[in-house]
Amino acid sequence: MKFQGKMFLWLSLFILIMAIVYGVWSKEAVGTTALFMSFGLSVMIGFYLAFTARRADTGAQDREDADVADDAGELGFFAPHSWQPLFLASGGAVFFLAIIFGWWLAYFAAPIIACALFGWVFEYYRGESRTQ
Repeated sequence: MKFQGKMFLWLSLFILIMAIVYGVWSKEAVGTTALFMSFGLSVMIGFYLAFTARRADTGAQDREDADVADDAGELGFFAPHSWQPLFLASGGAVFFLAIIFGWWLAYFAAPIIACALFGWVFEYYRGESRTQ
């Protein structure tokens, strides 16, 4: 993670220089603001990665003599399938249609969104009392 942190911090320096050059050269507020906000975002990500790298173990990407196989291993648990994102997207689509056709349509979208979000969060929750 040290490499990624340094990369984002160098990227933020580049974006800052480009924001200053763009702001002086173009005198356009929207693009200059977007570049300065990109600078802030890059600084936040770079600082987080550099700060976390101090507390975490050295990964394979930080060693010069590492092989590709050194970084292999379990990446985590990924759900094989889930219907909840489809229901959440459907509820979101109905909610955004409420902007076009009228806010009364949001009353139908809100329960769909709430149920889909609840179902997605607790999809693999088995309860405190179960041992499985």
